[in-house]
Amino acid sequence: MATGGPHSAATFLLFVNLIMYAAAAVIAGWAINYSIDETPSATLAPPARIFPIYFPIGNLATGFFVIFSLLAGVVGVMTSLTGLQEVMQGRLASILSAASSSIITWALTLLAMGLACKEISIGPRPANLRALETLSIILSGTQLFCTGAIHAIAPSTLTGSSLIGRV
Repeated sequence: MATGGPHSAATFLLFVNLIMYAAAAVIAGWAINYSIDETPSATLAPPARIFPIYFPIGNLATGFFVIFSLLAGVVGVMTSLTGLQEVMQGRLASILSAASSSIITWALTLLAMGLACKEISIGPRPANLRALETLSIILSGTQLFCTGAIHAIAPSTLTGSSLIGRV
């Protein structure tokens, strides 16, 4: 019964993060696709030369924010999928693998959140980018709680495993 709490909390948070990371990846993918379609074939001005994709929406931080949000979204979806499988297995090696990948995902999400905060401070943006910023900020918190819940499972898995007698 002691392991039911962290297991159920981690499973719930992984499922919620899976849905939110998928939504973030879809919105960021749309923004990149829109920017590729709207990129002029003529020579671009110096701010637009930072990326080969010209972002006609948002401000100067939009390019960095969208790229890192897409990266965090894809890594977050894969971490949530594999994390759900590994938490369900309940083996120590699986839990530790989920814990390490959740830390990497949290770091990428914090990077995207920092760029979202920079984009917010620069100036106005369209509603779809505001939704992506909101998702990035919320995901940084939920991924932190998810990482904590997965790390809370590891000691209970260690004490319940058969490795104690072999060490």
